Amino acid sequence: MEFIALIRELKITIFQIMSPAFINLFIQKYLKTFELAGVLMRIGSFSLVSWLGPQSPFMLVWVVNTADAVLLTWCAVLKRDFAYTLLNAFWILIGAVGIARAAGFFH
Repeated sequence: MEFIALIRELKITIFQIMSPAFINLFIQKYLKTFELAGVLMRIGSFSLVSWLGPQSPFMLVWVVNTADAVLLTWCAVLKRDFAYTLLNAFWILIGAVGIARAAGFFH
């Protein structure tokens, strides 16, 4: 509710909310929460593969894994952490390949 109250108080429009600068400020304010969410998403997706093996829903696993890589890359960029930016950007590329393979584009 704090976020909604802030928007009402500042009379911010939807276009201002969707601006990259506003989104960056929002993510920076809740950076640790976003990082934790990304880490939990990655743990969950790899745990699913470990538990289910070949019966895993691989498209879901790769979509979640790629989404957490985007989230963690964004957080690392905002923190100016080159090592984690590079690592998670790499995972975005791996995720794109995984999604393409799960969709049957590559055999």
